Amino acid sequence: MGPFQFWSFSRVETSGGIRASLAGRYASALFDLARDQRKIDAVSRSLDALSSALVDSKEFAELVASPLVSRDEAGKAFAALAPKLGIDEITTNFLGVLAANGRKNELRNVVRAFNRLAADHRGEITAEVITAHFMTLSERVWRRRGRAGLRSAAISRRYGKWKKCSYVISGLPGGEP
Repeated sequence: MGPFQFWSFSRVETSGGIRASLAGRYASALFDLARDQRKIDAVSRSLDALSSALVDSKEFAELVASPLVSRDEAGKAFAALAPKLGIDEITTNFLGVLAANGRKNELRNVVRAFNRLAADHRGEITAEVITAHFMTLSERVWRRRGRAGLRSAAISRRYGKWKKCSYVISGLPGGEP
């Protein structure tokens, strides 16, 4: 063999990277439980509700972030809020585990990691598209149909985050002027 080695990666495994973090280990445990009970979608909806509550409710965000709230108080608060937010049983129990272990402040990161695991499980790929100007809806639809080079037989769904960057020159993101 010559001085060069060529590696072929048909699919890069991301779960090892996720499991390397504390939130990733919790998310992996929750994902494995949800997958075994065939409730991935229900848990995803519950985590979306929690994520929205973190954004919409200052009190809930403070409950999650505050080190002054004891483990018992946090567990009771999560148990009381779960029915109001429409949280499923698996996620409710998981919130209790987070509170009991003193890891409630990891909730945002756990949600993010779980969503990534669920997207990988469903075969979704997320792309971030940066343009010099906001794209119209028709331009976005045209890009989604495969013109952006994301077409693959193995990809079942594609999702894009769109954002504008005024520093994009000739199609390549550049630094500030």
